[in-house]
Amino acid sequence: MSFEFDEHIAVRDVEGAAGEHDAQLSSGWMVGGAVNGGYLLAVIGHAVSRTLPEKPDPIAVSAYYLSASAPGPARASVRVLRDGGSVATVSAELAQGDDVRLTALATFGSLGSLSDDVPEGWTAAAQPPDLPPVDECVPGSMAPPEVLEMAPFVRRFDIRFDPRMIGWALGQPSGRGEMQAWLRLVDGREPDPLLLLMAVDALPPVSMDLGRTGWAPTLELTAHVRAAPAPGWLRIRHATRHVSGGMFEEDCEVWDSTDRLVAQSRQLARLPRS
Repeated sequence: MSFEFDEHIAVRDVEGAAGEHDAQLSSGWMVGGAVNGGYLLAVIGHAVSRTLPEKPDPIAVSAYYLSASAPGPARASVRVLRDGGSVATVSAELAQGDDVRLTALATFGSLGSLSDDVPEGWTAAAQPPDLPPVDECVPGSMAPPEVLEMAPFVRRFDIRFDPRMIGWALGQPSGRGEMQAWLRLVDGREPDPLLLLMAVDALPPVSMDLGRTGWAPTLELTAHVRAAPAPGWLRIRHATRHVSGGMFEEDCEVWDSTDRLVAQSRQLARLPRS
């Protein structure tokens, strides 16, 4: 069975050009006037995994967004900087014509082969988000039609927002700069490490909970994939702690159905104008 996400992040190796891959960016991942940054990260991630078939999983990816991407043809270029032992490090670019859309440094490996050893007596401080049951949360499909039209990206998911943190959608932002939700793909595709690259940028920007509802373009995003996720719903929490210079950071945690932290990210984005 084929899934929409896999079709939309597909890349084709360019014959005779090692590390070069052609892609077709889908309009279904648009948010406002640009293609979603997490989707672009997954496209780049797929190109890297094609270049490094023995180390197909993202572990750390740091991407700088240079210009807004549009639906249509794109070229992903991957250069291996070091490949040895359990991980490899690459540089990668995604371009459309002469315009570089994003540039990234990434470390890839095989998550299944990495040790899960932890120090004796150590207890993790991070805990899964305290979310109500899925059927008690607010579906993203309840967004006004004009929002769904402006952001077809939302239709790719089944998102269920924590009703205690949904004031931003009702014109009553809390001012705390936080939101959390359940998430899965609408066609039933189970999560994997490449999907996690998209998931860290799947929720609306937390600037909306600060009362700023405009476009919040990402300048830089760093994602850490900690483990391959188990099947089932993902739980995602976004929060910011500091706003200055017209920018805010957005920290994300992604937990799988077994209460395991499977991905983290931090991005720096511009604060929408008031």
